[in-house]
Amino acid sequence: MSILRPFLSRIVRKGCLTVIAPDGSRETFGEVAPGYPDVTLRFTSRRGMRRILLDPRLGAAEAFMDGEMELVQGDIMDLIGLIRMNTPWDRGAKLKDKGWFGRRADGLKTRLGSINRRRRSRANVKHHYDIGNDLYRLFLDDDMQYSCAYWPRENMTLEEAQAAKKAHIAAKLALAPGQRILDIGCGWGGMAITLAQLEAVEVLGITLSEEQLVLARERAAAAGVADRVTFELIDYRDLAAREAGRFDRIVSVGMFEHVGATNFETFFRAAANLMTADGVMLLHTIGRFGRPGATDAFTRKYIFPGGYIPALSETLAASEKSRLIATDIETLRLHYALTLRQWYARTLAHESEIVQMMGDRFFRMWCFYLAGATAAFEYGGMGNYQIQFARNRHALPLTRDYMAAAEADYLRLVSRSSFGPSPG
Repeated sequence: MSILRPFLSRIVRKGCLTVIAPDGSRETFGEVAPGYPDVTLRFTSRRGMRRILLDPRLGAAEAFMDGEMELVQGDIMDLIGLIRMNTPWDRGAKLKDKGWFGRRADGLKTRLGSINRRRRSRANVKHHYDIGNDLYRLFLDDDMQYSCAYWPRENMTLEEAQAAKKAHIAAKLALAPGQRILDIGCGWGGMAITLAQLEAVEVLGITLSEEQLVLARERAAAAGVADRVTFELIDYRDLAAREAGRFDRIVSVGMFEHVGATNFETFFRAAANLMTADGVMLLHTIGRFGRPGATDAFTRKYIFPGGYIPALSETLAASEKSRLIATDIETLRLHYALTLRQWYARTLAHESEIVQMMGDRFFRMWCFYLAGATAAFEYGGMGNYQIQFARNRHALPLTRDYMAAAEADYLRLVSRSSFGPSPG
């Protein structure tokens, strides 16, 4: 227990964390506090305890995945939440900057870990998105939106919140009949199909996931919009060389996190070149509330190799070099936390199917991923940004009123009663 005592006694002040060592000895850290969980964990080996000291997040994840750390009271969501609640990003404490070495180390890890050339980008996408559509069906909404939902009111279902997200984004695109729209990182096609159902537009969705491509095409055909919605397996950089100036609107939801810090300027230059002179883009991305940082070792190794969560500052700095005007910026602070809790609950509800499909270790890894992500959005420095860009200052109305009016109309249309259940 002496291995972990200094570390845990410093971190856990509110809420109770009881640790049972492999020899049966136990120690409790913290004290009971309203709103804080009471968690008991047991280590089955001393190696599991040492792993956490070497790298708290990766070590805890691998100890949990390998059965060297077991939850006796509470679950992994409670454990990670307890740690994060004791060290919230927005805690109001005295601010201290990292030293020169810490800043340089973070910068180096970020740059080296996100050099996403075309071949590596495909491999990274395959690692996460081509593990099987059947897995994603078990925890996503009916429309298979694998990105932050939008929660304008309490007690919404995940399906309602994802429909609200699509209406929210569509309104910011200022759609009009006859427009040609590009969806970069189209997933399983839900956004592209919905846009074509909302307005008489043509949509091209692009992805690097073969699994997503097949299902997106099937869903477009089943929805009756395959004549106006097409999907292609292509890198955005290659499309920019082929389709310059062809798109009135671009939407990208949850893809920018995979671009990599070294490619931010390339991404925005490609987007600008793909748009018409009056083009508009809506970028929806996870982002850091603070300054640029680094992707943690667990996420790099197991979840999103090559991924990097951008700070707003570096996102805008990269876009400015392509003369893109940031015409509207919205910060979604807790919306992803609400979404992730829904995904986590659905994952737990389908434990037997996921274990049969992917194995016990994968199931524990997936739970750790969703729990860690939830805590990052509830207490860490993560949020979501929706940034509207225009190439021309005259491309959009002078005020934001048009967004609210369009969103209200679209929200009625994207309800289940209007479109029916999403195919797939």
